[in-house]
Amino acid sequence: MSLKKENILNEYISFLKLEKGLSDNTINGYLLDLQKLITFIGSGILNTETIEKTDIHQFIYQLQDTGIHPRSQARILSGIKSFYRFLITQEYIDHDPTELIEGPKLGLHLPEILSVTEIDRLSSSFDMSLPESQRNRAIIEVLYGCGLRVSELIGLKISQIFAKEEFIIVEGKGDKQRLVPISQRALQEINLYLEDRKHLNIKKGDEDILFLNRRGGHLTRVMIFYIIKKQCEICGIKKKISPHTLRHSFATHLLEGGANLRAIQQMLGHESITTTEVYVHLDKEFIRSEILNHHPRNMKGKQ
Repeated sequence: MSLKKENILNEYISFLKLEKGLSDNTINGYLLDLQKLITFIGSGILNTETIEKTDIHQFIYQLQDTGIHPRSQARILSGIKSFYRFLITQEYIDHDPTELIEGPKLGLHLPEILSVTEIDRLSSSFDMSLPESQRNRAIIEVLYGCGLRVSELIGLKISQIFAKEEFIIVEGKGDKQRLVPISQRALQEINLYLEDRKHLNIKKGDEDILFLNRRGGHLTRVMIFYIIKKQCEICGIKKKISPHTLRHSFATHLLEGGANLRAIQQMLGHESITTTEVYVHLDKEFIRSEILNHHPRNMKGKQ
């Protein structure tokens, strides 16, 4: 069966979005990976009768020859495997040419993290006489204190903050919501920032967005990267840092403090928690106690 590219891709997109619940960013990544294979084939037609394992191997060899990093090779192969699993599921083909193909071997990659001392240095390094300093300090505290992704941070709404209960509602990947405990320190920084926020001319549609730029609009991912990179330079942190570093630090410090691993995974909003039966359901009081008892920001207040 020969399938026209536009038809099969439209079906595949619907499958990823509706049945898998993937975000637009993830879907676009899958399509870019698949486009690399289509370009390699060269015809613009996905001929599922003639593509065999040897063709996929040749494609992988081409990636290696062009010097693409093994981690990127593995990601591309994963995207292609996802597509062929879709074809099998929809009974477009009766065998999967990618089934027995293994990706390149990857060395253990340990993400960079900041120590508690470095987090404190970062948070206390702001010149509070400068505009946006209170906002930026609050951003650091929320990223580290709640372990959020950048996309979750910039989309966080004031109406999703429940200060009395010490919880926020986070909209994660696939528009899935989860409850995340928030420390008193982060709440204090948010409250101070909200006083500054009152003086902004807020753009229509962004009234409920917590963190805004000086023009009253929502922040971008790039701006968050810039804020953290600049502040690390100011306080002399030489590590390669991104907003995700604060998320890794959140999880690592909780684990080192004795928090239950399942609670940490639940807090991070990892998809495996909701798509497998490996992890048991955790009620919100248990999660809240794990975060409040083991996160450095909360432990300090008890000393």
